[in-house]
This record gives sequence, C-alpha cells and structure tokens, in this order.
Amino acid sequence: MDKITKTEAEWQAELSPLAYKVTRKHGTERAHTHDDFPKDPGTFRCLCCGAPLFDQSTKFDSGTGWPSFYAPLDPEIVGEREDRRLFMRRTEVHCNRCEAHLGHVFPDGPAPTGLRYCINGVALTFAPEDD
Repeated sequence: MDKITKTEAEWQAELSPLAYKVTRKHGTERAHTHDDFPKDPGTFRCLCCGAPLFDQSTKFDSGTGWPSFYAPLDPEIVGEREDRRLFMRRTEVHCNRCEAHLGHVFPDGPAPTGLRYCINGVALTFAPEDD
C-alpha cells in the first residue's frame, strides 16, 4: 500500500471545510448528516485518497445517525489508535493510506464481529459495484 502524504495547505485546497475539519483535524460531523447513502451494492471509499474501506454488505442502521459498519473491507487499510480526547477513552479509526480520521469503533455492534465502526459520512465516498 502506497502512503499518501500532503501538506496541510494541499489538503485544505482539496477538501471542503467540513471534510478538512473531520478528516485532517479529527473533528466530528453532526449526526444524521448523511442519511442519503445508496443502498445498492458497492464500496465506501476514503474521501481523501480513494482507498476502499467498507463494503455495503457490512453497513447497518445503528440508530446513532452516523454510517455504521461491522467490519472493514480490509483490516490492513483501517487503522486504530487510542483516543483520549473529550475526557473519554475511545478507539479512533483512520485510513492507513492517508491518515484521514474516519470515526471510532465500539464493541457494541452486531454479529458476526460485535463491532460498530461509527464513521463520519463526510469522510466517505461511495463507488457502486460494477455490473
């Protein structure tokens, strides 16, 4: 996997203000901002670098207002690190290719993994499955 490295100025020039705040500055978008994601088969990709992150088949309605998945497409592309901001202890998830902040993973998801990858919709793009 080739790493993608850009300056802050390059990221700011390429991303919307909200996407920059979320993916580069570890922000969070408001809940229920991205209820319009397609339900068709396909892949959710990193907005910043296009890396394939999650398959539509692992998406579920968690009731939280953020896109949720029970497993990444490839565990090597979605990295984890401890997040102690906001006086909480959480596990942040990020794109290993470009270091974009995606969201957090929690141990309260459905089978088969029991995990809930709670992802900022602004950090994702959707690529429909080819017919």
